[in-house]
Amino acid sequence: MTDVIPAPVATAENGPGGFTLAEATGIAAGPGASGTARWLRSTLGAATGLPLPPAAADRSGTVRLTVDPAVTARLGLEGYRLTVTPTTADLRGGGPAGLFWGAQTLRQLLGPDAFRRAPLPGRTWRLPPVRIEDAPRFAWRGLLLDVARHFMPKEGVLRLLDLLAAHKLNVLHLHLTDDQGWRIEIRRHPGLTETGAWRARTKFGHRASPLWEHKPHGGHYTQDDIREIVSYAAERHITVVPEIDLPGHSQAAIAAYPELGNTDAVDTAALTVRDDWGISPHVLAPTEAVLRFYEGVLEEVLELFPSRIVHLGGDECPVDEWRASPVARARVEELGLADAEALRSWFTGHFGAWLAARGRVLAGWDEILDGPVPDGAVVSCWRGVAAGAQAVRSGRDVVMCPEQHVYLDHRQAPGTDEPVPIGYVRTLEDVYRFDPVPPGLTPDETRRVLGTQANVWTETMEDAGRVDYQVFPRLAAFAEAAWSPLPPPAERDFADFERRMTAHYRRLDALGVAYRPPAGPRPWQRRPGVLGKPFPGPPPAPSTRPHPAPACGLPAPAAPAGSNDLPTNT
Repeated sequence: MTDVIPAPVATAENGPGGFTLAEATGIAAGPGASGTARWLRSTLGAATGLPLPPAAADRSGTVRLTVDPAVTARLGLEGYRLTVTPTTADLRGGGPAGLFWGAQTLRQLLGPDAFRRAPLPGRTWRLPPVRIEDAPRFAWRGLLLDVARHFMPKEGVLRLLDLLAAHKLNVLHLHLTDDQGWRIEIRRHPGLTETGAWRARTKFGHRASPLWEHKPHGGHYTQDDIREIVSYAAERHITVVPEIDLPGHSQAAIAAYPELGNTDAVDTAALTVRDDWGISPHVLAPTEAVLRFYEGVLEEVLELFPSRIVHLGGDECPVDEWRASPVARARVEELGLADAEALRSWFTGHFGAWLAARGRVLAGWDEILDGPVPDGAVVSCWRGVAAGAQAVRSGRDVVMCPEQHVYLDHRQAPGTDEPVPIGYVRTLEDVYRFDPVPPGLTPDETRRVLGTQANVWTETMEDAGRVDYQVFPRLAAFAEAAWSPLPPPAERDFADFERRMTAHYRRLDALGVAYRPPAGPRPWQRRPGVLGKPFPGPPPAPSTRPHPAPACGLPAPAAPAGSNDLPTNT
């Protein structure tokens, strides 16, 4: 009946006719609806050229916006009900967020030209006569954007937030720091961006590639940039979750402040920001001075990000430097730890308690399960579906983002034209058939699955066009898997999804998204001769069998034979 993506819970015809927007059409906004009214005037006003002024709720020819307790009780705060008649479009949300998601549906119903920034001549803006009830399956529907490997300027992040909102996604996980760059201004430690935000050159392609881009790469967000990003996201009911990676993935910070590293095991003063991909062996020293340094960093981070959840990585931390460091070995003995490996969990435990004392919650990659996990910590399960099952059965809340299924840096097709092919083939249909809930969980265990996110690691994505290509159109399929109450993966109607995608491609065209066309990359989207790292065959089938902790720096569960050089997580 409609071509809405993600698919609503329930859609029904609502008699003949429809509602046509015209010069006289107004918007009636009740309490709690002013944000959605402002957004509609901004977006639909630009696309249609209509003024959409404030209007009385009882006036004919009005778009009515209401936060309705009855919708809250039935559909929750993010749910909405849209009823279109010949005289009105009545949109009721369970809360301001539900009202906003309903407005996204209303925009889709007006047709792809409603996504343009200026009106085209001769267009009629008609809503079909429908009644829609809708609410999300999961509370956490996210996308991780890695801005450390390749920096995305603020304008690109704001554009991406609009694209997330158009797909009813409500979390942007911003990966701000890594070996290859530090992207957030910390005023008490200016060297983090003066030095840590820039590398001298960049590997072009996978780390096996012989190609280099011999020019500096970098950039960072000022604190005012971050405030703008967070505010812009909040207006679209999106939470920005910051990630400050520690104790591994820290070479950029150590290059800026050598005393953060294991100075008795390596000449940290000689380190520069890492210019190659992969995992750096240079990790934070387990000293009180380092703890105080990062507490100062996080104090400024908490001032900028209201998100209850703060991600601190905790993954892929080589321990060779700690084993070689007399200071680190003494720290292991002082703390009564079993060995140097336990220092990883010690870092996580310290900052988990530090955040909890300030009313925040630590999130970490699923390697934090390899040791004691801070109370209340959220686990981002990337190493496979089994990690999610293991986490929820140990009483942890999880966000499911298994590398083998929803890492959008993985290639989209097996063809030789696919640019810089990384990982498994993950087609649009593969992503559509992803289910965030590991098989075999009980209803109580399932409730610990907060939701899901797709991850975009940008080692081989040098600009926004490359990010667009890897993310779209697969993000549309992911959004439906995260929002809609779909049947089991094998029973999903992918043919119907493809039918609805016909209109959605036109929406993406109107938004200027450089997506991968269904027939394959356009000539300018290819990267001939740039090496990737494709994996043969399909990814491992979902399993809830617990897996042993991998050797540091290698994903688990088991990879195909001869493929130890897997793309790393962060």
